[in-house]
Amino acid sequence: MKVFRTVLLLPLVGCLCTVLCDAPMVQADWPEFRGPSRLGLVPAERKLPTVWSPTEHVTWRAELPGQGWSSPIVVGRKIYLTAAIPVAVPPSNEAPLPADAVPPPVDHDLSLLILDADTGRLEQRVDLFRQSATGAPRIHKKNSHASPTPVFDGQHLYIHFGHQGTACTTLDGVIVWRNDTLAFPPVHGNGGSPVVVGSLLIFSRDGADISEVLALDKRTGQVRWTTPREIPAEKRFSFCTPLVIEVAGESQLIFPGSNVVQSLAPESGQEIWRVTYNGYSVIPRPVYAEGLVFICTGYDRPSLLAIDPTGRGDVTATHLRWQTDSNVPNTPSLVSWANRVAMISDRGIATCLDLTTGEEVWKKRIGGNFSASPLLHGTTLYLLSEEGDCTLLDVSGEPIEISRNQISERCLSSLTVVDEDLLLRSENALYRISRHSKP
Repeated sequence: MKVFRTVLLLPLVGCLCTVLCDAPMVQADWPEFRGPSRLGLVPAERKLPTVWSPTEHVTWRAELPGQGWSSPIVVGRKIYLTAAIPVAVPPSNEAPLPADAVPPPVDHDLSLLILDADTGRLEQRVDLFRQSATGAPRIHKKNSHASPTPVFDGQHLYIHFGHQGTACTTLDGVIVWRNDTLAFPPVHGNGGSPVVVGSLLIFSRDGADISEVLALDKRTGQVRWTTPREIPAEKRFSFCTPLVIEVAGESQLIFPGSNVVQSLAPESGQEIWRVTYNGYSVIPRPVYAEGLVFICTGYDRPSLLAIDPTGRGDVTATHLRWQTDSNVPNTPSLVSWANRVAMISDRGIATCLDLTTGEEVWKKRIGGNFSASPLLHGTTLYLLSEEGDCTLLDVSGEPIEISRNQISERCLSSLTVVDEDLLLRSENALYRISRHSKP
């Protein structure tokens, strides 16, 4: 039986109180998935690179241990991301495997990596959980055992590995607590990232036989509330990161899942409203703009729904303002600006819609396959493909291609901003990309 653990690397209880209660708030450059806006938006006054290659405008390239598709977050001069790192197998006296043999599965350390933002040097590796070879879930070919992005609340880091466990650390990698008691059978692995709301850390357990949203006390890691998703769904698994919004002075936690998007009161988990649909394996994070919530409904054929969040109860028939089924993504999240909402489909078609009516404004075939969520810098749209091709579009009017930049490595993580540079995570490395040529 797994037992809830609060792991302290601090010698005195008084020190723990200092870590949890009195640590100064630190401003983060990019504190969570999709940045400080939670919507993938970067102010126009920040100058970002528009041209690069594997060798040009690369400040540094850091090889990363293991594998993970979490996006980096940035706090001060440090970069934080996660990886699943194979545990070395002791040498064996047995004959080596044939060249075409499939090697046996190995254990993995589920780890937090801390890098220096200026040099890319790996400063620290914090092993948080051990995933046994026999207990590892089968993951989708586009997933990893370290896909959720960490979140920083101004004092502490929260690192989530789905059914394997959730942890809290200091910025220096000191473990404050770990909770490995919330196991469930995932499908295709884990994906959704947690969010911090006040004193709570909130995420979902949307797996093979369970579908619920739960909140932990961010100070202790203990469960504060759980809200089941009560809508029947043949396939219950999803991988969504929620969004917190304010509507008429009331906080709402917008959390899509299989067959339903719910608005919950963050402090209690009580449902405010719901909209039902047919869809599962929901991945894109919701977007909130001009009084409307935008959500994608997942597989098999995704729809984009524009929802008025002012209702109560089941508002499927009353508060759905418009819907489109054309070129809607299964994986990348949306972006919004002015009276526009834009998306990139998994198959590489970029579409811009009128935010109020849902009417198509423009459509452009980019090419390639897409999992990373777009980044919008002013009116420049950054679209990073799985093939490592990043297309920049000027979307101030009809879309105009600014540049197309190739690094020739597999890319599924979303872009991150540090200072006026980009962080791009590939399958094996992390790049810092600058406007200035490498000296």
